[in-house]
Amino acid sequence: MKKIITLLLSFIFLLTGCAFPGLGGNAQTDGIVVTSGSLTERQILSEITVQMINHYLPDVKTDLINNISSTLLIVQTVRNGNANVIGANYSGTSLTGELGEEAIIDPKQAFEKVVKGYDEQLDMIWFPSYGFDNTYAFMVTEEFAKKHNLKNTSDLEELKDTIKVGADAGWIDKEGDGYKAFKEKYGFGFKNLMPMEMGIIYDAVKDGKMDVVLGYSTDGRIQSNNLVLLEDDKQIFPAYDASPVTSKEILKRYPKLEEILLKLEGEVDNEMMQKLNRKSDQDKIEPRLVAEEFLKANNYFENKKVKKLEDRELYKEILKGN
Repeated sequence: MKKIITLLLSFIFLLTGCAFPGLGGNAQTDGIVVTSGSLTERQILSEITVQMINHYLPDVKTDLINNISSTLLIVQTVRNGNANVIGANYSGTSLTGELGEEAIIDPKQAFEKVVKGYDEQLDMIWFPSYGFDNTYAFMVTEEFAKKHNLKNTSDLEELKDTIKVGADAGWIDKEGDGYKAFKEKYGFGFKNLMPMEMGIIYDAVKDGKMDVVLGYSTDGRIQSNNLVLLEDDKQIFPAYDASPVTSKEILKRYPKLEEILLKLEGEVDNEMMQKLNRKSDQDKIEPRLVAEEFLKANNYFENKKVKKLEDRELYKEILKGN
């Protein structure tokens, strides 16, 4: 199966081997080009990346390509030379997507796998995580959590026949970490499980239309709706840690870029990402301005010392000879 997936991905990369329509310039010669998807979170992180580069390398031209529809195409913009930095990729998505691997629950193992996979298969450098994991999580209102003493997902077993649970329709039918796998792992299912659009589930639980919903752990509406995340205590959901990614060539051309990106390591935890997402999605502030406010508040991490990639065991072999 892995071989088939790999061949399919290679075919997709071949089909998209030409330059993307509408993308001007050549990232192989013209400054630094950062690429991003349509997700608000990705756009904020990509803006943070661009503004960090502008701050530390003011004489280098930077561009941002936004709203690319999938991770596969985001990766391909770099492989084709249209860009050379990815603002944010997610370990779980890339493992099962462009690398064609099985999902991995353990964050450390997943990180090591994508670092090595991106080096060997894509000739790219996967950087350490920003510090957050945007995975699935069951969530309830604070009032409901206190009333039923809920802390872990397994605590829902006592309520499985009476509560109304809302979840994305895609998750209900999903293989690997979907509803079928959930029932096998946790040993119970829900009598009243209702498929819903992901965009409305947060308000549905806030308004009492649902007792429990399955959402994304860094969504800004978690804070605005005062929701409580239940711990995935039996660990069914894979790690989706976010990291910047670069071509190897751009690090050779601009060696300082490594230090710039490493200054962001561990600086955005789940709570902070929720806050940044909320500002953009709920308060309607442009991702560019959200990023600018965040960086100014942290003085662009000017006083932060970083540990070089070459001094980290995982990266030593990868960087040798590159």
